Amino acid sequence: MRNVKVAIWGFGAMGRGVTAMLLGKKGVEITGVVNRRSEVGREIHEVLNLKRGAHPPITITNRVEDVIFRKSCDVVVLCTDSFTKDAFDKIKLALENKINVVSTAEEFAYPQAQNPDLATQLDKIAKENGVTALGTGINPGFILDYLIIALTGTCENVETITARRVNDLSPFGTAVMHEQGVGISPLEYDRRMKEGSLAGHVGFPESISMIADSLGWKLDKIEQTKDPIISNTHRKTPYAEVNPGNLAGIRQQGYGYVGGGVKIHMDHPQQILPGTENIATGDYIQIKGKPDISMAINPEIPGGIGTISMTVNMIPHVINACPGVVTMLDLPVPRAIMGDFRAFIKKLD
Repeated sequence: MRNVKVAIWGFGAMGRGVTAMLLGKKGVEITGVVNRRSEVGREIHEVLNLKRGAHPPITITNRVEDVIFRKSCDVVVLCTDSFTKDAFDKIKLALENKINVVSTAEEFAYPQAQNPDLATQLDKIAKENGVTALGTGINPGFILDYLIIALTGTCENVETITARRVNDLSPFGTAVMHEQGVGISPLEYDRRMKEGSLAGHVGFPESISMIADSLGWKLDKIEQTKDPIISNTHRKTPYAEVNPGNLAGIRQQGYGYVGGGVKIHMDHPQQILPGTENIATGDYIQIKGKPDISMAINPEIPGGIGTISMTVNMIPHVINACPGVVTMLDLPVPRAIMGDFRAFIKKLD
């Protein structure tokens, strides 16, 4: 059987991580890497500081048409956007060229929550072309939705769900830093909040809707709050720098109302380098029901490698899936692919 052919679209922090992980897997061939500006014209192994060995050279290009064309690969991993509307044209292009898609766009993890029309359009295009599209990552995609849903499978009854993820944003790239306002002043925070340009965590409506739909709860509404996390220390990562008095991140909370009351409460304080102020990371899930369930993971499942791994490990399941736009609820349980990727594929053209 031939190798599984994968193209990478977007070569920021997540795109580089996905590429490096795939280069270490057996039965996978990277067919091309598309990036808008940085590193164009350079060979990927050189950029990643990896030995090329028997791998063919792959030069980063900003010409999408050189990488994404009819059946040029089995899957394109899209690491460019957070919002479905921004990723729409890229996903559409891949699907129309009969290529499966795995996207890290947070909203695309459950696009029917906020973008049902776009989700319907892409689903139609995917089915017409016999391919599949999935949005996934660490969150949304696993911690604050998929894992919670799996835990409720042991319950006779669920009354309320409370989940908290305290994480370190440091592994993520410039797009996430901008969305979280990392490094900006409190005055800039107030200005961007008023104009609605500060996204914060992208994905609470998706995670809350995924949970509610899976349990058969009909949501009345979803509310969100954002509060600045002001740093008392100097912090610096490859993608951001924070001076004391400025934002290290945002604490965001989400509330899913069912029957007039809050059934789902999510609390997500995320910032770069929380350890500089002795803040421990962790993932916490509390389910009140029959039985009650309390789960804690300390420290957090790291967001960077978690997102990269979820994206890579879902590739075989997306190739095997029925055509259309799917979510994590539609596919087999995610697991680490430690063997030959080809052994997990039912059929390759």
